[in-house]
Amino acid sequence: MKHLYIGGYGPGIVTGDGELTRIASPSFLAAHPALPVLYAVGELAQGWITAFRAEGGLSPLAERPSEGHTPCHVAVHPSGTLLAVANYGDGTASIHRLDERGAFTGPATALRHEGSGPVADRQEGPHAHQAVFHEDVLHISDLGTDEIRRYTLDGEPLEPLRLPPGTGPRHMAFAGSRLYVVGELDGVVTAIDGDTRFTGPASAAGSGNQPSHLEVHGDHVYVANRGPDTISVLRAGDLTTVAEVPSGGAWPRHFAIDGDRMYVANQNANVVTVFALEDGVPVPTGEAYEVESPGCVLPV
Repeated sequence: MKHLYIGGYGPGIVTGDGELTRIASPSFLAAHPALPVLYAVGELAQGWITAFRAEGGLSPLAERPSEGHTPCHVAVHPSGTLLAVANYGDGTASIHRLDERGAFTGPATALRHEGSGPVADRQEGPHAHQAVFHEDVLHISDLGTDEIRRYTLDGEPLEPLRLPPGTGPRHMAFAGSRLYVVGELDGVVTAIDGDTRFTGPASAAGSGNQPSHLEVHGDHVYVANRGPDTISVLRAGDLTTVAEVPSGGAWPRHFAIDGDRMYVANQNANVVTVFALEDGVPVPTGEAYEVESPGCVLPV
């Protein structure tokens, strides 16, 4: 890792050494795979995306609307030619083409959606929560409609993956052909591989848990649990629990794994805590970064 960038709901993007780039509510960050370019979405009613040159600090490169309300996630295609945004507020996802500088080019493709779920106060309409590119298919988790929406890179809709009513799919990750999804509303991790599905609890806490982020690393699936304020470690093969450890703060909204280190953004404790992974289990290192309302951690 050369740099640690932290976004969230404070005054802007903060680096691991304390440098601040002021920008409104940069709730999620992503890096270009080949260029020194960083992307941030602003979680505002009329959403935006900003591209920054990341050389000797952050300098604005380009900016444009996110095509929806309250963008909460941004991802870049491995080719570096496309960027996708999930807008939580109205459920719109969008695809944006990138030029050789990493700036936006051409018109955006807005992927609007309809539907609802049984949890009246959370699923009254679509709520796109994460964008993931996998094998040239764009996957959008929709908390409001209990679906993993799928699109071609040109924005043509494909058959979605449907989850049980009230799941509230939030974040997901692939390991080969297998997709792991965590439900914010039901607190369950689901593994999907073709016609095969199996599940496991995100936390031993059961009710009251609102899982946030999920990643696969090696033979383990990691889940951040808000409410219990823990990080769970599950076996990727069967989703049984290996360990569940305190997150080092309150309301762990996101985490990132870089080598043998895990960085956890504890939104309500104003701290990013650092763990070492020992046999796959996070162990506190005593290191921490004090950051106002952190919501995303990006080591690059």
